[in-house]
Amino acid sequence: MNISQEKTGNLGAIVKININPEDYQPRVDKAIKDHAKKAKIPGFRPGMVPPSHIKKMYGKSILVDEINNLLSDTLNKYIEDEQLHVLGQPLPKLDDHRHYNWDFTDNFEFDYELGLAPEFQIDFSPADKLTQYVIRVDDETLAARIKNIRRSYGKMTNPDVSAEGDVLYGELVQLSPDGSVFEDGISNTASVRLEQVKDEAIKASLIGLTRGDEVALDIQKAFDNDAAKVAGLLKIDEETAAELKSNFRLTVKNVNRLEESDLTREFFDKLFGEGEVTTEDEFRQRIAGEIEAMMAQDAERRLQEDIYKYALNKVQFNLPDDFLKRWLKASDEKMTPEELEGGYNDFARNLKWTLIGNKIVADNNIEIKYEDVFATAKMRLGQQFRMYSQLPLSEEQLDQYTVQYLQKKENANKIFEEVKALYVFNFIKGLVTLQRKELTQAEFQELSA
Repeated sequence: MNISQEKTGNLGAIVKININPEDYQPRVDKAIKDHAKKAKIPGFRPGMVPPSHIKKMYGKSILVDEINNLLSDTLNKYIEDEQLHVLGQPLPKLDDHRHYNWDFTDNFEFDYELGLAPEFQIDFSPADKLTQYVIRVDDETLAARIKNIRRSYGKMTNPDVSAEGDVLYGELVQLSPDGSVFEDGISNTASVRLEQVKDEAIKASLIGLTRGDEVALDIQKAFDNDAAKVAGLLKIDEETAAELKSNFRLTVKNVNRLEESDLTREFFDKLFGEGEVTTEDEFRQRIAGEIEAMMAQDAERRLQEDIYKYALNKVQFNLPDDFLKRWLKASDEKMTPEELEGGYNDFARNLKWTLIGNKIVADNNIEIKYEDVFATAKMRLGQQFRMYSQLPLSEEQLDQYTVQYLQKKENANKIFEEVKALYVFNFIKGLVTLQRKELTQAEFQELSA
């Protein structure tokens, strides 16, 4: 057997593998004998089929399989021995001028194209400056959060007169352009939430209403041409809702109001557990702390996004783009040229980030600790369970689920990559200069828009 490599530029190579009968014949003979022991063929007792009979019937297919196995083993070992850092998978190069008889005497030659990872340097330092946002909990944000919590634990009442934030339960009837009821038009009984009405003038017209009051409603203007919202109110399909031009008459049947829960000891116990919070001041501090924690997570995600973009811009290198596109197409033959071109830039960016991360981990001997992988998987599973069940799992149960989850290679690799990315982010954060900048949640949301 002979293996040779021919460079095709800095990021590509062709590996040629020449295989002679003495290379593959022992494997083929063994495969034929193994097949003979297991074959069930009429006229022969199990395990007594002559190898010559198997060779006559299935010899060529066995030969093809063993040649492919030998090629795979040989190529993988060559890549490992030569310490070639390949991207994607080797692609076989087809040659229409080569023809083989597959008669157990052929000499075979196969060519494989490789895409090679580029060489590059990483030199992050304090001279690299990034912004670390610190989001303040302003009074408006805190008040809005407290209001939502109090309403979540409040009670429903039916006041005589509607006010801002109420829900009007009534009948919606389609009107003709002259204001009369449209014959055989759309009608439905629904709840209109005033806080969802986008037009301020229309919202004002819905305040101060009592049972039995009627008001003409431009439903498209009221909900800012939101076809899904209009369709839900009128129980029609979204396509019809999008084309709807008519006004509707709203006849109020009831006014519903969700009263905010009082700030009592009972309310605090429901939220935080018995005796955990006893005063209004403690309640506000607790909610403010929860908001700060959520905002800190948002700010950290933004910093990671900025590090990702900064690293890709700072660490410049090329990829074997043409090879990678051919490899992606070979991996998914149904992929259209438009899909390939449309998605390649994102693929290339993510691949570059992966290469940067791998180099940081390798150059700095960073060890991904299993306890961090386990803790991250456990946290993710805990979040999922809380989404679907109000009953908390015990630590022992969650540990058992985590062990089972990580036994699947796909899951373990996914969490491993997540943890590795976090190690890389933290490593870069420790090298660059982080300039703190305080801003409100509204300012941060505007920044992220």
